[in-house]
Amino acid sequence: MAIEKTPAKNEVFFVWLNRYAGITVKTPSKTLVIDPVDVKARNLQKVDAVLITHEHYDHLDQALVSEIHKLTQCKVIADPTSSRRLRNTIPSEKLQEVQPGSEVKIGEVLVKAEQCNHPPAATPVSFIITSDDGVKLFHTADSLPFPQMATIGEKEKFDVVFCTVGIAPNTSPETGVDIVRLTKPKVAVPYHTGSNADQKRFAELLKKELPKITCLVPEIGKIYQVSKRK
Repeated sequence: MAIEKTPAKNEVFFVWLNRYAGITVKTPSKTLVIDPVDVKARNLQKVDAVLITHEHYDHLDQALVSEIHKLTQCKVIADPTSSRRLRNTIPSEKLQEVQPGSEVKIGEVLVKAEQCNHPPAATPVSFIITSDDGVKLFHTADSLPFPQMATIGEKEKFDVVFCTVGIAPNTSPETGVDIVRLTKPKVAVPYHTGSNADQKRFAELLKKELPKITCLVPEIGKIYQVSKRK
């Protein structure tokens, strides 16, 4: 889904695209799409960069990424395995392979790749996105919690963290809450789920265990606004 309105200073918009980890993020100057699957390329015609976390079918649709690129001439930023799969369809000057620790600037927006605890994937990464005004989002892909998340969260001071709560192996509302406990964001968003029950359970656990953190349970296709923490 396209986001026509432009965020104000210190704000970011996002839209959840599917039942998986597909997210569109719009800052005041740039539009980024993460793991687009089950969405029409014609609905993503104003995109500056596509980010791919890993090669699984619910995160990487090679034909769709190629179509989005043809429509927009956007940059494609991908983990090593996904990058190799995209080399025949995305021009080398537009394809950026990243590993944990890599940083890529999209204008004034910073994209940083971090580690991702998702053993079934070959070379998965998660992404930290810092907007023009310093709003920070952590897209954890299909990651299970891992101890270093505490250090990452303390350093970055996230405004928003997206937490997998289902479908992916061993993930659950409980592991999603563990990610929140480690990263301590302003807003926690449960995604990647086969049922609304997982999101509801996540929200209940979060309210009980971490009541100071806001839970935003997203609906597919709806535009949400988040702001920089004070």
